[in-house]
Amino acid sequence: MAACGGCRFFVLTLRTLSGTSRSASPCALPLTKHSTLSTSARTCSPDSFPSGSRKTPAQVGKPELITPSSGGVQRNLSAVAVPLQGQFRPLCRYDPLDLGDVDENTQKALACKHLKRFIVDPSLARIVTDHLAGDIEDGKAVIFECNPGPGVLTRALLNRGAQRVVALESEANFLPELQDLESKLEGQLDVVHCDFFKLDPIGQGSMKPPAMYSEKLFSDLAISEVPWSADVPVKVVGIFSHRNEKSLLWKLIYNLFERRSIFRYGRVELIMFISKNEYMKLVTCPKDYKNYLAFSVLWQIACDIELLHEEPLSSFLSISRSNKKSTSKTTTSQSDNLCLVRITPREDLFNSHLTPLNGSTLVLMVKQCLAKRKRRLIEQINSWSPGCGSELNSKLCFLDDTMTGDVYPDEYKRLFELMEQSGNFTESWLYEEMLETTHTGHV
Repeated sequence: MAACGGCRFFVLTLRTLSGTSRSASPCALPLTKHSTLSTSARTCSPDSFPSGSRKTPAQVGKPELITPSSGGVQRNLSAVAVPLQGQFRPLCRYDPLDLGDVDENTQKALACKHLKRFIVDPSLARIVTDHLAGDIEDGKAVIFECNPGPGVLTRALLNRGAQRVVALESEANFLPELQDLESKLEGQLDVVHCDFFKLDPIGQGSMKPPAMYSEKLFSDLAISEVPWSADVPVKVVGIFSHRNEKSLLWKLIYNLFERRSIFRYGRVELIMFISKNEYMKLVTCPKDYKNYLAFSVLWQIACDIELLHEEPLSSFLSISRSNKKSTSKTTTSQSDNLCLVRITPREDLFNSHLTPLNGSTLVLMVKQCLAKRKRRLIEQINSWSPGCGSELNSKLCFLDDTMTGDVYPDEYKRLFELMEQSGNFTESWLYEEMLETTHTGHV
């Protein structure tokens, strides 16, 4: 049946109005990422974001509609840490996870039975996720969170849009609530009873959680090894234990140079809160004979180190031996601050002369050199192979009076590579060093 021009106009008008109404629906609006930093008075951040670290939000297409079900809002999220194709879907826009308040989170954290520090303030958790915005947007790496405790940072990461978070929790008391959260998500969160800082203990055989071998952890999570030159496969986020912070950093640097433990799987990145005192040691420069240690040289050889944020110690909840929060009211100085530091293994660390097979030899060489920072380098080299000091000094463009505490990290790497090429050096000098390490500990 033919329709008159007036009727056709009326029908087209109704269709146009209907389409406009649908496009204006809140669920159909493009999603955008908000990256507003918290600026609370108690927070200090000496470094602004490095140039290029923030990315422009990706152009988004038509978003997926979220429909309620009997169990609440369904979170249709990827279980695999891969970039979303043309979409960025932080579900906090529709149904953000509750981060609780400081008092509530403090009471939950007091269930901890060991010496630990926790993030209980939602504003601090948001500051951390602001600094991880680029990592979360990229979406290529799995995020390991160490000892989340009450899970404030866990929820903040999920709210920010993290596609896969693995909560490595060592305290059984915190597992039920984390596992309940895990059950409400579709692969975005994995909860594992594991202590990251106790991975790969010495010995063989089966063990009881939270102790675990990294091989089992990565296998259970279906995370495969990747070449050293590939993208970072895992980013580890958390707070170093203040009780044995330096020992943990030494353990990690040995594993890194030998590509053992977590570094067997690729260039695993650490984004951790560490004490300002240890951070300053990590980045100390030559000629500071008091603080320039083997510890400093090795980390600078192996990694790019970036300070993301500095936070007063009072912003964290510290659990004491009596299972009560720290109630010290003494004024804390800036030296008590914790530094959020990004430590990224260098892609060009290994080559034909420095390999995981001789990486521990480099570690011991640097420890011997830095044991006495005002000793002439030429004397140290001659102690390993008499008569070779002048030749190597010349190749490195060093003066004969160059002290071991004057040599930059990349120059120590070059020295090691020249020693490996020369064929004049045996590893006999290692044995004495190994005995000294046994009796005196790490330098």
